[in-house]
Amino acid sequence: MVGRTIVLLVLILILAFGGLVWFDYLGVIDAKATLAPLYRLIGREPRRGAEVGPEDFINLDAERLAVRLEAEALRELDMDQREEELTGRFGEIEQMAQELEERQKALDERENSLTVQAADAENRDRNVEGIAQQLNNMPPERAVAILAAMNDQQAIDILRKTEEIARRDSTSNIVPYWLSLMAATPEGAQRAAELQRKMVVRTP
Repeated sequence: MVGRTIVLLVLILILAFGGLVWFDYLGVIDAKATLAPLYRLIGREPRRGAEVGPEDFINLDAERLAVRLEAEALRELDMDQREEELTGRFGEIEQMAQELEERQKALDERENSLTVQAADAENRDRNVEGIAQQLNNMPPERAVAILAAMNDQQAIDILRKTEEIARRDSTSNIVPYWLSLMAATPEGAQRAAELQRKMVVRTP
């Protein structure tokens, strides 16, 4: 029994030593300091682990720096792309703003033109109404003489305005009487007929 125990203990020590040497060789554990006396005892030089020199640290720093530089380059490229997109969008927005500004200018000019036309039309209408009022206050013969001296459009405008004033003020319409006086002569009759025809055809 004692012999078997001793054999087993020796076997265990051999296996433990072999495992320690094998794990040290594989690099799983670092047992160089522990196994160095044994290596010297059997006449072999202890195995040395890989040493990390200053150059290796420099290389690691260089690799880290290269990774950082690559990341910065990618980031800068992404920023350049975004800047290019923003520049393109800004150009489109600026072009749209310019088009809107031109449209607004055109609308303003059109509005000003319409305002001027409306003001001119209002002034003209006011002037025509003033002339019609004056003719209404004149003797009919004199009013007809003045109308006969006007061109057709002026005479038609005044005749229409006179009819409008009569409807507005609920007074008698003197236009038929003026036309009858104008038709008293052959030339006047032709002119009166022409004015009546144009007053019916043309829109006020």
